[in-house]
Amino acid sequence: MENNKEKVIINLKKARSLLKKQIEMIEEDEYCIDIMQQNLAVMGMLKSSHEKLMKNHLNTCFRHAMETDNEEKKKEMIEEILKVMRFLNK
Repeated sequence: MENNKEKVIINLKKARSLLKKQIEMIEEDEYCIDIMQQNLAVMGMLKSSHEKLMKNHLNTCFRHAMETDNEEKKKEMIEEILKVMRFLNK
């Protein structure tokens, strides 16, 4: 995850910076469309971070759980993935 970790951190820091800018834009009554474009940029960065985190989870924690003989652990891991996907789709 180390390489991915750095990419996720960079994305989240960029998103934080854009959110700060967005707040300032709203406070300064800037044009709505410009604010919404910033909002879409933040959403894109958060989505990208989410995808990187999910990929890492599937390739590490999830894979290890699926390789065990512990059926309860497998079921638990599948339910966790489904739960995250439900949140993503809301």
